[in-house]
Amino acid sequence: MATTDRQATTLALAHALSAAERGLAVIPLSRTKLPALRSPHRDDPAAPPCHGECGHFGHGVYDAATDPARIRELFAAAPWATGYGIACGLPPHHLIGIDLDTKSGTNSSAALRELALRHLFTIPDTVVVLTPSGGRHLWLSGPPDVVVPNSAGRLAPGIDIRGAGGYLVGPGSRTDHGEYATAPGTAHLAPAACPPALLRLLLPPPRTHQPTTPASVGGHGQGLVEFVLAAHEGQRNTRLFWAACRAYEDGIGPALVDPLVEAALNTGLTEREARATIASAARMTGHRP
Repeated sequence: MATTDRQATTLALAHALSAAERGLAVIPLSRTKLPALRSPHRDDPAAPPCHGECGHFGHGVYDAATDPARIRELFAAAPWATGYGIACGLPPHHLIGIDLDTKSGTNSSAALRELALRHLFTIPDTVVVLTPSGGRHLWLSGPPDVVVPNSAGRLAPGIDIRGAGGYLVGPGSRTDHGEYATAPGTAHLAPAACPPALLRLLLPPPRTHQPTTPASVGGHGQGLVEFVLAAHEGQRNTRLFWAACRAYEDGIGPALVDPLVEAALNTGLTEREARATIASAARMTGHRP
């Protein structure tokens, strides 16, 4: 290995350990920005899905760790790594990455400003990472009971979202195209809370569904209850949180708590889970649960 690569690996490990001290789970990355460790199951296409239960490295973000000893083991197994990835969606920050790309020929920063004006939210001061191509990664923190999916261009052209199951290239990483670096004045910041209006845009869009709902709920409230009732396993908390945010912002939150809880119970959530999610939505929108 060339001396420069050894230096890049040493620096990447140092930056990864520093990120872990802030509660960010990390994995080693190669110069291509892909996980440096290949799957141990790559030669067995019939192997059942494995998220690390086999005990070996090579499961992407499922290898991500904050424990320094574990991180050193990961980098020791990948001495060619020149960067590190930060897993999104994990506690304590439940990181959401807003990737403002420049390669598509669109002005992604202007697109985000337009969304902010249209939906009445402001991007708070937060960590900003500058990419070698001239793009930016904005780090935001999500609520613990909401799963934000990964997406590419769904929010607007040139804007990709890194959520649960995804990762962001950490500052200090070196790739084939250059180095990632924290924007001046943001390195000391913690990931800021994602504005509720933006968070709603990041969640899966509603699907048409016409279940039976209590007649007492009323027009708009009934639609929110139906939205929760249409949830499948894996999206129940997310849909409930989205509906509760809408209800509180529209002034019908307190009146809709019980119908939303009843709808959540019908999808398989417990009453405790449902009320905790609704209370989280109330706090996120500036209301007292």
